[in-house]
Amino acid sequence: MSTQTYPHIRDKQPAFIPAARQQQSFVAAAEKRSLLWLAERTPRCVNSDHLTLLGFVAQCLAGACYALARWNRCTLLLGIVFLALNWLGDSLDGTLARVRNCQRPRYGFYVDHISDTFAAFFLMGGLALSGYIHPAIAFAMLIAFLMLSIEAYLATYTLGQFQLSYWKFGPTEIRLLLAAGNLALLLCPSTQVLGTHWTLFDVGGVIGAGGMSLMLIVSAIQHTGTLYREETLDREDKIS
Repeated sequence: MSTQTYPHIRDKQPAFIPAARQQQSFVAAAEKRSLLWLAERTPRCVNSDHLTLLGFVAQCLAGACYALARWNRCTLLLGIVFLALNWLGDSLDGTLARVRNCQRPRYGFYVDHISDTFAAFFLMGGLALSGYIHPAIAFAMLIAFLMLSIEAYLATYTLGQFQLSYWKFGPTEIRLLLAAGNLALLLCPSTQVLGTHWTLFDVGGVIGAGGMSLMLIVSAIQHTGTLYREETLDREDKIS
């Protein structure tokens, strides 16, 4: 059922208010300047949809590179190229829309994050097939990422704040760590922890999944407390 077919439904919808973006990662300031510079020089024939598609396809191809690394480690280098293209498409699409003043807040928010969800599955699936990380660890990272994303989307709706980074870490820092991990795998694919051999991505995956899980728990407690206090005060004001 579409609002175009039933215009009275569209008329009853409340105005959409974009959430305040919270971005405080290590590279946020430099990244913002770089994206503004790129957006101002992007050809007019390129729009935000093209960049969103670029980011999605690039992340899926990065996952394919991980899967192919089981047979040829050189594809890890190609994976770094696709991670860079993913950063370009995924980060520049929103900036370009804001610079050109042609935002579509609901459409942009939905398409950007649903494509991120599918792309994350392809990336982690590729990692699970690579042989450089235990499949259970790869899917633990995927589950932790998706749960943290759900928390962020719920907070966006209920608090009006969209959290793009946690504890100074955001998507760009994760891409940089993956790229560094790819280079490290070419030099030393495994390491020893407490007398047991682990691949570098096994160690990084356990740390990553654990870190995202902790971020999820802390954020859920903080946001629950914030909402409880705000709505308790609202109810007391109404009673008085």
